[in-house]
Amino acid sequence: MMGLQMPLLHGMVDGLGPQISQRRQLYAAPMSKLRMLMICRMAKPEEVLIVEDENGNIVRETMKDNDVLVQYKIMRETLIYLSHLDHEDTEKQMLKKLSKQLSGEDWNWNNLNTLCWAIGSISGSMMEEQENRFLVMVIRDLLNLCEITKGKDNKAVIASNIMYVVGQYPRFLRAHWKFLKTDMACDTFLKIVQKCKRKFVIVQVGESEPFVSELLSGLPTTVADLEPHQIHTFYESVGHMIQAESDLQKRDEYMQRLMDLPYQQWVEIIGQAHQSVDFLKDQDVIRTVLNILQTNTSAASSLGTYFLSQISLIFLDMLNDSELISSSIAEGGPYASKTSYVKLLRSVKRETLKLIETFLDKAEDQPQIGKQFVPPMMDPVLGDYARNLPDARESEVLSLFATIINKYKAAMIEDVPRIFEAVFQCTLEMITKNFRRLSRTSP
Repeated sequence: MMGLQMPLLHGMVDGLGPQISQRRQLYAAPMSKLRMLMICRMAKPEEVLIVEDENGNIVRETMKDNDVLVQYKIMRETLIYLSHLDHEDTEKQMLKKLSKQLSGEDWNWNNLNTLCWAIGSISGSMMEEQENRFLVMVIRDLLNLCEITKGKDNKAVIASNIMYVVGQYPRFLRAHWKFLKTDMACDTFLKIVQKCKRKFVIVQVGESEPFVSELLSGLPTTVADLEPHQIHTFYESVGHMIQAESDLQKRDEYMQRLMDLPYQQWVEIIGQAHQSVDFLKDQDVIRTVLNILQTNTSAASSLGTYFLSQISLIFLDMLNDSELISSSIAEGGPYASKTSYVKLLRSVKRETLKLIETFLDKAEDQPQIGKQFVPPMMDPVLGDYARNLPDARESEVLSLFATIINKYKAAMIEDVPRIFEAVFQCTLEMITKNFRRLSRTSP
């Protein structure tokens, strides 16, 4: 809104006579210096995930610095006002500073970071034509910088800045959707898809198929070099695209193509496990199962109700696996819960519960979904919780059934006594025991 209002104000100010014009000229030099100061010292925004730690290493940030965020918001607002006063000088200063990065004259991580945060902060302050031209030059120079710069950490810093800048300009991406075909970080890809998902399921000018179809055709190649957590984010992103498809037949086809890889892996592992349960004692196999479940959870989080056909294929197998895992844990006794193998098994069990909860939570409130999924879970999930050793009980069971009751309310009335019986007494005993233990150890 600010980007539309201020140009009108310019016209009004210019019409007030030479006095205002002279005042603007008088302050032009200090305002230009203030712009440069803001650009050079821009605070870190919330969206930046890759930062330099206290040891000088490039890491993914997990905590948000609220003080820095407040500072960023103030500086962003100030720079937007300064940009409105003189778009040309703002653009000139930023491009000049970027050229110094390319030449090596001003190159270091901090200088590049603050510059790119400043570039991202003024999104929407220019007219669209000027913004597009400016952004094309910025992206071109950043890509060139990434190409000529040596060192894995250096390239990671540059790449993260490209991701950030691109993610701040959705208007540019809507007009230049082919840019999305470049090698872009999954975090930013998800952010872009959430903002303009409809663009991916319609045929663009000069193309023969929607981008989502093209993406799914090359899916094995696309995910081949991604880390597991990146694959999960990627699946969530594509799930958003598919969810935006209004044609039922196309949507089902897209989802089947998306989930084909993890489903085929799942079928192969379950087939081997049916031949010999010992197959599931291999920790690498367990890790693969965990990764498949996490991929399904990511897709379910964005597909919601449309994930029904996929989860129906693996639901009973998941419950059977959970029972096998519970048996393996019980055989090891109370001390086995500390071993890496049992911890891995419990991770699979927790992810199974998380997947079911995510689907039921995101799916539309349809009674038939509750009737299909809740009854089969009563003994494998609730009964297992009651029978298990206290240290082997998963809190995700409580979270899952809280979601179910909140979701289906009246439809769950008949099951409430059974749920209460399975979880209340044993959970209360665990809480009481822990409280007593804390009381004994407190000074």
